Amino acid sequence: MKRISLLLVMLLAAFGWIITSCGSGPQKQTQEAETVVQDEAEAPVMTDEMAIMMARGEQIYKEKCLACHQANGHGLPNAFPTLVGSDFLLNQTVMAVSQVLNGSEKVPSPKTIKYPAPMPPQADTKEDAVAVINYVLNNFGNDGGYITLDDVAHIVIEPRDI
Repeated sequence: MKRISLLLVMLLAAFGWIITSCGSGPQKQTQEAETVVQDEAEAPVMTDEMAIMMARGEQIYKEKCLACHQANGHGLPNAFPTLVGSDFLLNQTVMAVSQVLNGSEKVPSPKTIKYPAPMPPQADTKEDAVAVINYVLNNFGNDGGYITLDDVAHIVIEPRDI
């Protein structure tokens, strides 16, 4: 989603340049430049570190999450919850990271849905949990921003039964 926004900003800038070079005058050029600056300020720049994290998140999603939540993030009705527009995921990102790390007996869902199985732990490190949550927050039509390792520093990874 962020890449599309950046692409749109670049296209808008190119369009503005073409229009102004065709004689629309300096006033129009100033207005176009202001619009581009405002749009660039709103869209976070994808750093190499973020791109690596998102690629890792996608890999983890495909290995660990896809079977239940499906390739499109919609899950399976009455079996596995959707990640698309999930209030829990979008509004409680720290708890979502904790759930990916430690699993959960209580799968957050609308009161009318009871899921048959708890979610088992899916990631072994906070780095992996943050990566996969950030991937989900920014895919499947979600525009949920990013969570950092600092945001989840207080989470304790619980011992697992082997």
